[in-house]
Amino acid sequence: MRMDIITIFPEYFAPLDVSLIGKARAKGLLDIRVHQLRDWTHDVHRTVDDTPYGGGPGMVMKPEPWGEALDAVIGDAATPPRLVVPTPSGRPFTQETALAYAKEPWLLFAPARYEGIDARVMAEYGDRLRVDEVGIGDYVLAGGEAAVLVMVEAVGRLLPGVLGNVHSAADDSFAPGAMSGLLEGPVYTKPPVWRGHEVPPVLLSGNHGAIARWRRDEALRRTVANRPELAARLDPDVLDKRDHEVLREASFRFTPEDMAD
Repeated sequence: MRMDIITIFPEYFAPLDVSLIGKARAKGLLDIRVHQLRDWTHDVHRTVDDTPYGGGPGMVMKPEPWGEALDAVIGDAATPPRLVVPTPSGRPFTQETALAYAKEPWLLFAPARYEGIDARVMAEYGDRLRVDEVGIGDYVLAGGEAAVLVMVEAVGRLLPGVLGNVHSAADDSFAPGAMSGLLEGPVYTKPPVWRGHEVPPVLLSGNHGAIARWRRDEALRRTVANRPELAARLDPDVLDKRDHEVLREASFRFTPEDMAD
């Protein structure tokens, strides 16, 4: 997969040379190219922002350098990239989004600074390629670079050959499948006893059916405790008897409307 990032802070992306993503780049599984937006400015100050029309605080990133940068990176490619613009006013970036992006051959990230990018840039390129405005949470950052790092890692780890164990991603929180909609439960490794804390005996039993049931029970409990709104989205009709018992033990109740749906 190819990923391009246009930014005024290329140095922000040094972490992409380490850990799983760095190894994926070294293996040729990920082709990540970082571009300096200021290279497409033409004044002595290399200006990329200006005051907003209509007044108000802050500055807005100018359309001219972004247009030239995007044109140069996209070139005359027969299959253009999917343009991803991080913004707190975009739709939520989720595991489902990461899975969809992992199927793309080419992603182009446009992280903004200040009050954002002139909206005409998205309008211009929305007529030529797919443009996604996405946010990684209900908070505001100083710029979109941190959001790009999050998305690159979330997407990159899903690519074939990036994770050491191809089944690891299947057990992630939010992953589709048997645990769909649930957070991942607690995990343990050796030694079996540490500072008086024991590993749950079921995990040492070798009984794979019992272990799978324990993991699902713990996932249900953690989801109710940490993200009750996710538990509320579960379909009560597809949960088994034990699922409902665990939810009741965790003091979670479906509303009559949930049961009627």
